[in-house]
Amino acid sequence: MDATTSGTPTVQYHNIPDQPITAIVAAPVSAFLRQVHHCFGDSTPGEFPLAANPSIVLHVLTTCNLDPQDLAKLEATCSFFRQPANFAPDYELSISELAALDMCQRRAIFKPMTDEERQSLKHRCGGSWKLVLRFLLAGEACCRREKSQAIAGPGHSIAVTSSGAVYSFGSNSSGQLGHGNTEEDWRPQQIRSLQGIRIIQAAAGAGRTMLISDAGRVYAFGKDSFGEAEYGVQGTKLVTTPQPVESLKDIFVVQAAIGNFFTAVLSREGRVYTFSWGKDSKLGHKTEPNDVEPQPLLGALENIPVVQIAAGYCYLLCLACQPSGMSVYSVGCGLGGKLGHGSRTDEKYPRLIEQFQLLNLQPMVVAAGAWHAAVVGRDGRVCTWGWGRYGCLGHGNEECESVPKVVEALRDVKAVHVATGDYTTFVVSDDGDVYSFGCGESASLGHNTAGEGQGNRHANVLSPELVMSLKQVNERVVQISLTNSIYWNAHTFALTESGKLYAFGAGDKGQLGIELANNQTERGNPERVDIDLN
Repeated sequence: MDATTSGTPTVQYHNIPDQPITAIVAAPVSAFLRQVHHCFGDSTPGEFPLAANPSIVLHVLTTCNLDPQDLAKLEATCSFFRQPANFAPDYELSISELAALDMCQRRAIFKPMTDEERQSLKHRCGGSWKLVLRFLLAGEACCRREKSQAIAGPGHSIAVTSSGAVYSFGSNSSGQLGHGNTEEDWRPQQIRSLQGIRIIQAAAGAGRTMLISDAGRVYAFGKDSFGEAEYGVQGTKLVTTPQPVESLKDIFVVQAAIGNFFTAVLSREGRVYTFSWGKDSKLGHKTEPNDVEPQPLLGALENIPVVQIAAGYCYLLCLACQPSGMSVYSVGCGLGGKLGHGSRTDEKYPRLIEQFQLLNLQPMVVAAGAWHAAVVGRDGRVCTWGWGRYGCLGHGNEECESVPKVVEALRDVKAVHVATGDYTTFVVSDDGDVYSFGCGESASLGHNTAGEGQGNRHANVLSPELVMSLKQVNERVVQISLTNSIYWNAHTFALTESGKLYAFGAGDKGQLGIELANNQTERGNPERVDIDLN
């Protein structure tokens, strides 16, 4: 499903030792007695010489007993040999390293890098092109980079098409729709001033929006601040059309995340920078609340590449990619145990959440709700932690959890995507089914068994329940986005594989992109938004 793949399957290198080409070239060439190995119908690998030198051998697995996923991996691994790679001779790289480099060069954020920047990234990832490839693919998978996406912001919404066009609708009191005015829009309107600029990522906060282009430039509009003061609202100037963030012009940005007191951005090299909330060094630096200069996130992640960031109300999660595997770091306010360290202590610098190692779980996607967090593992398990109010953790109660805990009610579901909001959680399975739990206010959970009547659509849900209203659209859901703010009633988007967008929940400001009937403020059932994101 395209919420978890990048179009190119993950490459696995199975116990085949790398041999530098220098060792092969230096070996004396001797007569080679060709032996024919047939693998058809055989369970053992076949060996096929790639040259007269018997040191160069292509190991081919039989495809007879492979499932479709493993077969796709095999095809991806062999793609390097299907066409000219146009590489200059490099006697230091093994064949598998050359194949990984070839696949790296096809990634959008890798292509414009200079040789020096590529070598720096290689060193940062652990000194291997295979590790660089894993880093790039992991970022594409968890962030929908280069794919269509919908963002359910606080009172307003952003939709990005697969071609990079941007539509916005909903509340616009601060100019956060980017149309050059402060008037609400109940229907999706394209941001015309961005024509000619391809947008690949979007983030929405209270009264502000940030967009990331394929060239790594950041455009912001709405409130002119990157965070709110702890007491009172920051930002007096309104920006009603997208403007480049000059302080980020020297950083190639691939993702942005907006919390309440701060904003964070992620560079293509996997470095994290934060704006605002430097009072008392809450994010490892001491700056004024309205500071517009990015500050590097110091500490444990200075030399570890990050593939995804997620911002809650007052904390930040970072999904890191290391040679030993994927891991999650957290920083910020620890109230309710939402940092995942078994305590309620604040952290000024990123700290590794160790519980995933104890659970033997490889994190692949991370989501930060206002007060709670969630992770999807490679094996499809879902973990949640933090404030458990209204049942948003899915453990059948409203207890807080200070370390990640597996959602046992989803043990028979292989999850691929998770989204969190203000005491609300959604999980998408590998077959496109959607489960939700937590606060049912504004009908944003999608459980509406009584049609348009009240029924139980406002009821809180303590354990995951299948969202039958989305099952009825008869399409695989690939992304869920829901409002992550304590100040606005929540609304929810469901994006399908074919690019159709469905909306439900609060719509009093037009944030659903749907005209509501008189005196109607919400939609209980998913309704198609008039926009095609593909």
